[in-house]
Order: sequence, then C-alpha cells, then structure tokens
Amino acid sequence: MKIYAKVKKYLLSVIPLLTMHGITPPMASTHTLHKIALIFTQKYYCMYKPVLFFFFLLPLLTKAQQPINHTTIDIVRDSFGVPHIFAPTDAGAAYGLAWANAEDDFKTIQLSYLAGKKMLGLYSGKKGAMIDYVVHLIRAEEMVSEHYATAISPAFKAVLQGYCDGLNRYAQTHRGEVLVKKLFPVTPQLVLTYSMLQLFVSCGGDGVLRQVIGGQAAAISFLKPGGSNAYAFNAQKTDDGSAFLNINAHQPLNGPVSWYEAHLHSGEGWNIVGALFPGAPTILLGCNENLGWGHTVNYPDKMDLYQLNTNSNNKLQYRFDGHWETLEEKTIRLRVKVAGIPIGVKRKIYYSKYGPAIFAKNGCFAIRSTSFFSIAALEEWYRMNKARNFSEFKQALQMEAIPGYNVVYADRFDTIYYLSNGKMPLRNKGYNWRGTLPGDTSATLWTAFHPLQELPQLLNPASGYLFNSNHSPFNASAAADNIRAADYDPTMGYETHDNNRSIRFMELIAREPKVSYATFKRIKFDRQLPTPLAYPIGSDTLFLLKPGDYPDIADIISALQQWDRKAETNSRGAAYFSILFYFVVQQASGEWAGVTQLNTAQVVAACRHIKAYCLEHFNTENITLGDYQFHVRGDKAIPLPGLPDVIASMESEPYKDGRVKGRQGESYIELVRFTKQGPEIESINCYGASNRPGNAHYADQMEMFTAQKMKKMSLKKEEVYREAERVYHPE
Repeated sequence: MKIYAKVKKYLLSVIPLLTMHGITPPMASTHTLHKIALIFTQKYYCMYKPVLFFFFLLPLLTKAQQPINHTTIDIVRDSFGVPHIFAPTDAGAAYGLAWANAEDDFKTIQLSYLAGKKMLGLYSGKKGAMIDYVVHLIRAEEMVSEHYATAISPAFKAVLQGYCDGLNRYAQTHRGEVLVKKLFPVTPQLVLTYSMLQLFVSCGGDGVLRQVIGGQAAAISFLKPGGSNAYAFNAQKTDDGSAFLNINAHQPLNGPVSWYEAHLHSGEGWNIVGALFPGAPTILLGCNENLGWGHTVNYPDKMDLYQLNTNSNNKLQYRFDGHWETLEEKTIRLRVKVAGIPIGVKRKIYYSKYGPAIFAKNGCFAIRSTSFFSIAALEEWYRMNKARNFSEFKQALQMEAIPGYNVVYADRFDTIYYLSNGKMPLRNKGYNWRGTLPGDTSATLWTAFHPLQELPQLLNPASGYLFNSNHSPFNASAAADNIRAADYDPTMGYETHDNNRSIRFMELIAREPKVSYATFKRIKFDRQLPTPLAYPIGSDTLFLLKPGDYPDIADIISALQQWDRKAETNSRGAAYFSILFYFVVQQASGEWAGVTQLNTAQVVAACRHIKAYCLEHFNTENITLGDYQFHVRGDKAIPLPGLPDVIASMESEPYKDGRVKGRQGESYIELVRFTKQGPEIESINCYGASNRPGNAHYADQMEMFTAQKMKKMSLKKEEVYREAERVYHPE
C-alpha cells in the first residue's frame, strides 16, 4: 500500500502540470489512476518511474514542438502597407512578423544575421570579415550557447523559435533572394548573438576598438544608435486630463538600426503598435492598450578599457594581484570573399580576466563591457511589450538585461516615469573610470551591478512632465522636481550636460502652464535652435562680427546674424548654417582638433567656405535649405527641413552635385494620447513600410514626413480588418 500511495501521489503531481498548459491526460480519471497504482509494485515503480513521467509529459512536449499552423496567422496590411499581425499565440505573431519584415526588407535582415553568424565576410569582403572578427572577439556566440537554456524563459524561447521558423520559411520559398545560402536556417541562438553585437556597439564598443587599434578597427558604426527625444505628460500638465507620450528615437534612416513599424496582436495578450530594427522578434518601443514607452540613447560609463602589464619574456602573461596570469589564446577562422572567391583567413584572439584582450603598438589592452553580462535583452523588451500596468513594466525592467537607453513611460492610469537605464557596475571609487585603467589588479575587476532602484529615475513629478533628449538624467523635469547627481554613485559616469534640444524644450515648456495635445505636437515638431547655441564647438564669435569689416562675405554674415534659427526649407540662414556646421565638423577632425570655441579667424574662414561652396555648386549665393538638403529614396528627392540638434532633428550626408540628403534624425515618430476610451495613436515613418523599390509603400510617407503630418494607427482588431488594404496568410 505504501508503493500504491507513492504511485498515485506521483501521478496526481503530474496532472496539474499538464492541465496548467491546457492538456487533459487520457488517464486523468480517479478510476484509471487507481488501476495504474495497483499494478505497480515497488520493482516496477522503480524501473518504470522515468517512463511513466515521460508518458504523461509527452502530450505537453508534442504541443510545444509541433509546427506553427501558418493558416491561423493573418497579416493585415493597412492603407500605408504597415503589417498588423494577428495570431492565436505569441509564437505565431512572431512567425508573422518575421514573414512580413522579410517581405519588406529581407536583405537588411540577412546582413544583420550574417554579422551575427560571423559570415558577413562572405558577402561584404574584408569590411564584413572585420565585423565577424568582433563577434568572435566578444564571444557573443559562446555566451549565448552557455546561458540560453537557463537565461531565456520557455515563453520567449517559443517566440524566438516562431520568429526563426517564419524567417526560415521565407528563405525556403524565396531562394533567389538569399544572399549567402549557409546563413539558413537561422536559430534563436543566432538572434540573441546578433543582439549582443548590436548592444556592444551601442555601449561604445566601436569607439573603444578605434581607440586601441585605430584604423584597423571594424567599421561597425552603422549599428550605432543616434540621438532621440521622448516626452511624457500626465494630467498635472495636460489641459484635458489625458496622458501624452512622444516616442521619437532619432535613428539612421536606412540600415540595420533603422525603424520598421508593425502591430503585433495575439490571443495570448500581445497587442502593441510600435517599431523595431529589422530582424528583431519583438517591438522595441511603442504602445499597447495600457501603456507605452520611448527610448533615447544615454551615455553613462558602460565600457571600461584596461592596460595589461605583460611579461617582456612572454607576451601571453600579464600581472594580476602580484602573480602572472596567462591570456587564453584561440585561433579563429574568418571567411572572406575576395574577387568572388571565398577564402579562409586565420586570426588569433585573446582573453583576459577582464575580457577580450587586444595587442596594439603601445601595449596590450583589455575591454570589459556591461553588454557582455546578459543575453536576455530582447526578452526584457518582450516583457515590456506585454506589461499591463506600471508594476509589470517595472518588473520587466528589473531584469536589467538591456545595458543602456533612457526610458520615458506613460500609461492610461496617469503614471509617467523616467529611467536612465543601464546595467551599471559596482566599481571601486578609487579609480578614474573614464580613463584607461590598470589591468593588474582585482580592484578594477568589477563583477556585480547596481540594482534598478539605484539608477537615476523619476516617477510622477509634481510638474506633470518628463523629458529626455540625450542630455543629463538630472534634468528630466521642472527644476524643483529633478533628482541630484550627488545622490548617485559617481563611478556610473552619468552625463551632466544639456544640448540644443533639451534647452529648446525648456524654453517652450516654460511658456505653457497647461499643454493641449496640439501644443504637445507643436513642441515635438519644433525646428528652432535655442539662444544661446549649445553645440560642442561654440560659434558665438559669428554673432559678434561686423559685416562691414568683411565686404566679400558681408551678405553671408548678415544672413546668419539675422536668421531666426529655424530649420525650414525656405530659410537662407538655415542653408548657410548647415554648410557651416558640416565644414566645422570636418575641420574638427583635422586642423581644428580640440577646438571648443571658434575664434574670429575660424569663423571668417567658415563663412568664406560657405560662399565658395554656394558659387561652386549652385552658381549663386542666394540658396535656401530646400535647395541644399533633400529627403531621398530611390529616384525620389524632395526638399528636407531640419538641422542637427533641433528638436525635429536631421543630420545629412553628401548626395550629389553639392547637395546633401538626410542620414539620421527624425525617422519613426509615434505620438500617443491615453484617453478614457483607450490610447489614440498617430505615427509616421520617414519613407514607407517597405524597403523594396517598386513597392507601392516604398516611399509613400515621404511627403507627410517632411510636412510633419501623421497617420492614425489602431490596436483594435475589428477596426484594422475593416480598413485593411490586404489580408493574407504567410506560407
């Protein structure tokens, strides 16, 4: 009877596990359990206990492993071509997202994962192989392999697998679009490996590599995030009692970290409109039925550089706490396509107690990044997606898997929140952590991190508003509500500066005791620089010049001094200032290196450059910003407003015939008003939903984007289907 009781108890313990997942075992009746328990003697019980457990668990395993039924997934394209994905499960929604994103931008997704799989050299040659080397160097693949089983939840593993299944199926059915055959099939582990590369770059890894090895460093700045704005207002500040949220991340307009807009809706409670980078299996910023958030890049000290004290008789040995330690050495094989022929190149990488080690002309250096210590950043974003209130959102943040980015949050319950997020190390206060550190002591080897509550943050300030524009976390609201830098660990290295966008926001908000939604939008779309200017290199001398003293450039000096500082396409002053800005940036990397304030001679030289540039490329000095700067996609080019570091920011790069085109800045914008009836959402993307030339939605948002007009978005299933342009299943 003792064994009978054990067997029956064992069976009863398994049944709730299965029932919890919606599975009723075929033998779950009391009568059946009684018969099984009587049959098993002690001998058979001991012998067959593992078999019995597997028999009961088999239905659960079968359910977890069975392929996603693509016919249960709807991709609903709206009139702008934006995909709204509807599926019974989160995994199904991820499958549909992968398919839709591949339809719109399969090439960019592949380039990202070729880097993650250390195969970019097979497509891009030497430059790609340099990035493959970095993935080897930071041991991203090994980190994922070691921690995947325990660090990622079953729920998110299912999402990752669903995403990979969708992407692999697309590759299988569109073989002609595959760039490198050996890339597929992609796996959940590859998705996480690539995310670690991108987060390493976002933490400043590319800058540290350039610092150590100069021109030999990989050109991976295309993975680097840019500037941004995010604002949250609650009922204390709005005239109608609603909470407002501005999601406005300033990313590159093209490439692996440009924005892709989507709506994900599953029967398991995933319902969010927002944006992601091509290849991401979840929304990275956006709004669900209850809450939303935006990100901006922050600049605490997320990366440390150490100089190792190596043995002159054995370069692989370095001093550590009075003893010689040996660098771990590994030979890697890079695959590079040269003149159309793939070849293998062997390189060595080294690893120290601090992290990856690199031999340079002036010694051996090691790098240690906060991005090395978690593989679960994408899961943290997924949990943020599915949070239903501030408490659940905060629980997601407490994973501390995302190594950086400010968070600006608002919800329908009138909660607003700001966090300068980061996986910030607990460091010894006796060192200059912004400089090169001694790599011979455990005193500089941090291993633990600050908990979330010790990071700069602000909840529901009395002013009723929060903002960040890549400036100091200690200026996030009205002066009386702000937190103090002195209350936080100085070794975290948080930035304390303001910039043109933060100063201009403060100018605008000071005029508004209460803010209407129209005023909120006007502030967000502002294109005027503040007084005084706050660029890293000052140009105050420009405004002190007397035009009459310089007759050859008097008109240019006068135009700049009389300019209203608005970055509009019809502005002559904006055109001149833009040309001046890029000239100064170029000079600052050469003859004017280290300059923080332009002197009279430099300002005069810049103005003469403006005149010469206009005459060379336009045959006249009388040009406007709309003559000079364009929004370009394919054969379409339209005048583009905006300047670097105005609120509605735009940075440009050379286009043709002396013109420039937008490169980074205003790109995806999502504005949310949380009303009693639910969130009202507007959005705009810089180009369109598709990155495929010839697609109807390749460039159909460009005119709206430059005119600062928005399109309505909806989380409501019936509304999305009713207004759909097309509904179909992925294959």
